[in-house]
Amino acid sequence: MASERQPTPRMSRRSLLGRTAAVAAGATALGATAAGPAAAATREVDVAIVGAGLAGLTAARDLVAAGRTVAVLEARGRVGGRVVNLPLAGGGVTEGGGEFIGPTQDRIKALADSLGVATFPTYNTGKNLLYKDGKKTPYATDGLLGSVPPVDAAGLANAAIVQATLDDMAKTVPVDAPWTAAKAEEWDRQTFETWLRANAVIPSAKFLLDVACTSIFSAEPRELSLLFVLFYIAAAGDDSTPGTLERLTETAGGAQEQRFVGGSQQVPIKLAATLGDRVVLNAPVRTITRSGAKYVVMADGVTVTAKRVVVAVPPPLAARISYDPLLPAARDQLTQRLPMASVGKAIAIYDTPFWRADGLNGQVVSDTGVVSSTFDNSPPDGSYGALMGFIEADEARAYDAASEAEVRAAVLKDYVTYFGPKAASPTSFVLQRWNNEAYTRGGPVSIAAPGVLTRYGPALREPVGGIHWAGTETSVHWTGFMDGAVRSGERVAAEVLAAL
Repeated sequence: MASERQPTPRMSRRSLLGRTAAVAAGATALGATAAGPAAAATREVDVAIVGAGLAGLTAARDLVAAGRTVAVLEARGRVGGRVVNLPLAGGGVTEGGGEFIGPTQDRIKALADSLGVATFPTYNTGKNLLYKDGKKTPYATDGLLGSVPPVDAAGLANAAIVQATLDDMAKTVPVDAPWTAAKAEEWDRQTFETWLRANAVIPSAKFLLDVACTSIFSAEPRELSLLFVLFYIAAAGDDSTPGTLERLTETAGGAQEQRFVGGSQQVPIKLAATLGDRVVLNAPVRTITRSGAKYVVMADGVTVTAKRVVVAVPPPLAARISYDPLLPAARDQLTQRLPMASVGKAIAIYDTPFWRADGLNGQVVSDTGVVSSTFDNSPPDGSYGALMGFIEADEARAYDAASEAEVRAAVLKDYVTYFGPKAASPTSFVLQRWNNEAYTRGGPVSIAAPGVLTRYGPALREPVGGIHWAGTETSVHWTGFMDGAVRSGERVAAEVLAAL
C-alpha cells in the first residue's frame, strides 16, 4: 500500500470445502492399499491417529519417516476430510472442499510437489462482476483499485481505512497465543459486527467488509469475536511475512491464486497411498481410554492400542468422542464453544465457459441471492465450463433443509442474474452442503465468539496426557486452510516424537 494515498481494500473470495463422494480413480488407487475395519480388527502401534484429512495424514507421514508405527482411523470411506473431489457426469472432477492455495502457503505446496501434484492459476482473466442494488457492473481487476468492487468513493475510502486499521491491529496479535495480545480482553469482549458498525460508517464500506467476512469465514460478523478475526488475519502469512486481510480475500497474489491439477483431493489420496494399510477407512472413533501407560482407541470394527494418540479432526467433532478419563474441563469447554461455520458449494457444469467470451472471469460479488460470490472452476484447458458458487453463513443455514432441486433452482436463478440466460441450462450440477455432512457438520473452520479465546484458547493445542491435537484450527499460520492443516500435522508429529 502506497504511503502517498489511502490504501484501497481488495475484496475477492476465499477457498473452501467438499463431500463424501470421491473421484472414482482416486478411490480405486487408495482402495488398493488402505484397509477396511474387517482387515485390521486389532492393532498395536506407537501412535493412533484419528482422522485421515491433511493433518492426520501429514502427521502419519512424518512419524513413519522417523521409524514409528501408526494407525490412521478415518470415519469416512475416503481420505481428505474437508478436501474432496466431486466426480462429474461427463467425466472430470471439481472440488467440493478446500481447493485454492496462494503465497506463503508453502507447506501444502511442498507436500503437493513431493507427491507430483501440480498447480495451475485460478482463472482470473477478464472482468469481475459487482451485483448491487439490482445493478450489474463489470469492472477490471488490474487497474488502480485492483479487484475492489466499484462502490462509491466515500465507501472505498472508508473501507480502505478499515482494512488498514485491521491489518495494523492484527500485527499486534501473537499467532501462537492471540489471547496474550495487549488488547486481547478489549477485542475479545466485542463482536466483529460491533466493531464494524463503529468503523465502517459508510453503508457501501460496510457492504464490502460484510462480503469479506462471509467469504473468509462463512459466518456473519455478529458471530465472530473481533480478537478471533484479528488472529485469523495475522495467521494469513508465515514466520517472515505478516498476515493481511488482502491476502485472505485476493485471487492474484492471494489465497485463491492457484488450484491443483486433477483436483485438490489428489494430495491426500496420493499421501494416503504412501501409507498403505496403515490407513483404515469406515472406522469412526467412538472412545479413547487410558489403560496404564497406553491408550485404547475403539472405532467401529477396529481397536487400536497405542502409546500416544493424535486427534486430527475439528474441535466440535473431537468433542463427540468419549474420553476416559474425562478431558480437563478447559479443553471440553473450549470444544463446546468452537462451532463450525456454515458453508456449501454449488457447481454448475456447461459445455463451455461461455462467460469468458463476454470478457468475464467468472468472479462475482453480490449483495443478494443464495450465492453471493462465485469462481470459474473450469479445468486448465477450458474443455468445459464450471461455475462454482459459495453458499455461506445465513444463506447456507436457510437452505440446510431444502431439497437439492430447490437449491439448484435458487442457485441457477442467481447464475442467470449474473451471467445471462445461458447459465440456466447446465449439463450437470453438483452440490456439497457441509452442514449436512455427518463427519464435518459445517465449515470451512471452527469459529470463536467473544470470550472464547481469552478464556479457553490455551487449551487449543495443549496435550492431555498422551493425547495430542491437530487440525487446521490448531495451526498458527493459515488457520482454516489446507496449508494450516499440513502445518498442524508437522507440528504434532514433532511434538509426539519428542514425547515418545
